[in-house]
Amino acid sequence: MLAPYFEEPLVFFDQEKFRKNLASSPNCISVFKDAIAQNNAHFDHRFHEGEPIRRLIHERALFIDCLLHYAWHQFDWSDQIGLLAVGGYGRGELHPHSDIDILILFEEDTIADFSQSIERFVMLLWDIGLDIGHSVRTVKQCTELAAGDITIVTNLMESRTIVGVPYMCRMLKDAIGPDKIWSAKEFFKAKLEEQEKRHQKFNFTEYNLEPNIKNAPGGLRDIQTLTWVVQRFFGIKSMNQLEGREVITPRELAILNGGEEFLWKVRYGLHILAGRPEERLLFNYQTELATMFGYSNSEKRLAVEQFMQWYYRVVLSLRELNDVLLQFLSEAILEKDARQEIVPINERFQLCNNFIEVTHNRVFEQYPSALIEIFVQMGNNPNIEGVRASTIRLIRESRNLIDDQFRATPLHQSLFVALLKAPFDLFTVLRRMIRYGVLGRYLPEFGRITGQMQHDLFHIYTVDAHTLELVKMLQHFAQAESRETYPIAHYIYRNLRKPELLYMAGLYHDIGKGRGGDHSTLGAKDAYQFCKQHSVNRRDTNLIVWLVENHLLMSSVSQKEDISDPGVIHNFALKVGDQNRLDYLYTLTAADMTATNPNIWNNWRASLMRQLYMETKRLLRRGLENPVDKQDLIEETQMSAILKLADKGLSEENIRKVWSDISEDYFVRETHIDIAWQTLAVAEADDPSLVVAFSQTNTFHDEDATQIFIQTSNRTNVFATAALTLDSLNLDIQEARIYNAKSGITINNYYVLDQNGNPIQRDDETLNNIQEALVREISLATEDSKSIHRRTPRVLKHFRMPTQTSINNDLVSGQTLLEVISPDRPGLLARIGGIFIDLKIHLNSARISTLGERVEDVFLLSDEQGEPLSDPTLCAKLQEEIQKQLDEQNQEQDAKALA
Repeated sequence: MLAPYFEEPLVFFDQEKFRKNLASSPNCISVFKDAIAQNNAHFDHRFHEGEPIRRLIHERALFIDCLLHYAWHQFDWSDQIGLLAVGGYGRGELHPHSDIDILILFEEDTIADFSQSIERFVMLLWDIGLDIGHSVRTVKQCTELAAGDITIVTNLMESRTIVGVPYMCRMLKDAIGPDKIWSAKEFFKAKLEEQEKRHQKFNFTEYNLEPNIKNAPGGLRDIQTLTWVVQRFFGIKSMNQLEGREVITPRELAILNGGEEFLWKVRYGLHILAGRPEERLLFNYQTELATMFGYSNSEKRLAVEQFMQWYYRVVLSLRELNDVLLQFLSEAILEKDARQEIVPINERFQLCNNFIEVTHNRVFEQYPSALIEIFVQMGNNPNIEGVRASTIRLIRESRNLIDDQFRATPLHQSLFVALLKAPFDLFTVLRRMIRYGVLGRYLPEFGRITGQMQHDLFHIYTVDAHTLELVKMLQHFAQAESRETYPIAHYIYRNLRKPELLYMAGLYHDIGKGRGGDHSTLGAKDAYQFCKQHSVNRRDTNLIVWLVENHLLMSSVSQKEDISDPGVIHNFALKVGDQNRLDYLYTLTAADMTATNPNIWNNWRASLMRQLYMETKRLLRRGLENPVDKQDLIEETQMSAILKLADKGLSEENIRKVWSDISEDYFVRETHIDIAWQTLAVAEADDPSLVVAFSQTNTFHDEDATQIFIQTSNRTNVFATAALTLDSLNLDIQEARIYNAKSGITINNYYVLDQNGNPIQRDDETLNNIQEALVREISLATEDSKSIHRRTPRVLKHFRMPTQTSINNDLVSGQTLLEVISPDRPGLLARIGGIFIDLKIHLNSARISTLGERVEDVFLLSDEQGEPLSDPTLCAKLQEEIQKQLDEQNQEQDAKALA
């Protein structure tokens, strides 16, 4: 009978029983499979019971060692062949679905003699369900391959013997040692480059909506990178052996080990939930893990948001530690023999090879202000490449000096204001302040939002990371390269009286999130206290507080209201008040939208913001007491369109005949250019009862979204049918303008984008296909045409929220305003349009805003007489039907997506 893998039996695995089963069973595969299933259940139970994760993953590796031992001895081998564990398995770490990397090592090239045993052994491992990654090589082959590949040498560095004589493993490690290949310096450079490329894939941020716990910044791979470099340089096996070498402090080691254990725990739970080697914290797993780890919803925050904030704070601390230790190792390894060039700055700081450092170890103790001053120095000197490791460590050890008294000191306050005025890369400076734990201590209100996320697809960063992205965007507006993409923001920023006021407002615009209540109001109060404490004058304080309180105003008006209506512009201008506020608000809004989610700022939304800004600027210049006269605007627009159409051979009489029954709103809300081509399309149509045409002009709308014009006669289901048809063609409606006439003629103007947020490709085939589909479906449409063709995307099905509606009569437009907030699902607009038909409600306009996983759509409605909805029963019925039908539809589609 086979000897046990260990003389002392493993407590969790009955080897004696296992060996008896192997000896008596005609099929060893089932014996192995049963043992794996039983022990998987055993380990999972211990995990749920809260057993220390380090013990679990090491014992799981030990169990696999044991299984491989018995599997190996099912075949014949020579004494000069060894079975080695490599990679993560070589470190003695195994999560439920981790790869099991093994190396069958030969001392000499006799591999061919054992090819049959190798093949049968590997097949057995696959048959029993192990995820094996294997290689078969001699020591010489390993060395040759490792010499040219940093990944291979890294894997082999962590090799250990499972079966066979240990000297072969020692021989291999000696052959790939730093004195033979990959010196400590070469290895360190390669690992730095490897980490840089890996971080680049995640946009150099720890804060992704669905983070990769292994490879993203601050993840497990960052810890492993440190360990590998230390092993190569110091010749030790683990970070714990660095104690006493002045490389890592006991506190830093505790952070590293604690962070690693937390990520191991998350990864272990993630593997259990996914049933596969999943490394991404997908939305559905985030929610399940939050429950698994004991988080629960509170009045202010969801359990998943609490869990993810803790996750982000852990990876932030690990990223910080990674920076410190790699900088220390860089100085110890790369600069070991380099000449140090010292450039004095003042009595507190100096440059050492372009890295700033303190002049002595008691600088922060003697001059607490230096904790802010060092960042001011970096913001004013573009030649400073970073901070010396010893100084970073001193900052982290001294940050407890930042208390209420520190914050109340005028010198420190003036230094912080000077920092916000610094000309060079404020984004990087503030990011360092966050990583070194200084910003959150100096501004405790900022510290509370560190790592705070919102469980949606719209806000792709945590609140603190979003704030930094906003700062980066504001900096970008100052650069010449922003002139093309952000022309208005670039021009405004370059002419602002005090750009630092934008940064102050930016720091506080979202700082009130997570407390319950209106975050804009809460943030305005904090901003006021900041300005008061930092001696900001009354004029600038009023501007900063107003910006924080109204930072959502411009994006809301541009996306949700009809900015072609002079009344909307006038109302917005009244709220803004003057050109100075308009300039600051536009710039802050553009940066905020882009920093929230880069996909939000597309050409369409940019055009809406541009139109709102320019129209408001014109009104402010004319004077708020001189609003546009509606009748004068109509006559001016009509005459301009008539003059343009004269070139096409249309007489004024024929033009006015086409216009004879069109609502006045059409001439208020549409440009004369759009009216001209749409009139021509009707005049030249073979069948004017159903006309579908595309814009052929270069207006701002046309370059930012494709305009589709539809005119019909005596049809009641046009909006619902058009919405459904465009949805099936993977086109998203951004805005709908609808004009109804008593004669039965209806004009529908749609502005649409493709699913990538771009206008429709303007080739004849694409446009003809869209036109034919719309004509066909509208011609055949019935009131029951509500079938959905598009499937719900994966990420959307994990966000379930009840549909919300609000309704009120809008005094500006004289119509009823309905707002619908609901999960974004295919066919949503068609469903809403069908409800309008069922209740005999006229749709006059729609503004469609998709914000991540949800839509916030606004509809302007009237009754059959063109009046606002005045019947409370009808209004209640409308909201009830929308909520009921959309929620039922969402549940059905999510069920199909999950099936």
